[in-house]
Amino acid sequence: MTANAAPTSDRELILTRLIDAPRETLYRAWTEPELMKQWFAPLPWTTPVIETDVRPGGSSLIVMRGPDGTEFPNPGVYLEVVKNERLVFTDAYTKAWEPSEKPFFTGIITFEDEGGKTRYTARALHWTVADREAHEKMGFHEGWGQCADQLAALVAKL
Repeated sequence: MTANAAPTSDRELILTRLIDAPRETLYRAWTEPELMKQWFAPLPWTTPVIETDVRPGGSSLIVMRGPDGTEFPNPGVYLEVVKNERLVFTDAYTKAWEPSEKPFFTGIITFEDEGGKTRYTARALHWTVADREAHEKMGFHEGWGQCADQLAALVAKL
């Protein structure tokens, strides 16, 4: 995808950045819990719990904690894993193919070489237009954008 990546449907949100780090480093930051905890939530939010089983069918649990201490668990399952290139995950399943009560979105993260840097693209595919609108109103572009900036700052130090 290029810098001007545009949604392909009315249920999709996209964020893209050109990050000055190799794909392998970005992939590590997306798959190693101790690295994820350093950037995955937009500050002052935190992620005190991150558990990953990075393989197709492997489960993940990310607990986000708000500034007031309220915790929001986000269980999910990896659908596709291509090391250093692509991660696809969804909250449609909570673990071992157990359906969630209310699927919200599927995430597709890609890492592509571009001019000695990495084109980082995060796509959020929603089940409904209402879900996409809700995610946008929750601050998708601001929140995921802040996280992308935090990710870029972290990988610059690795």
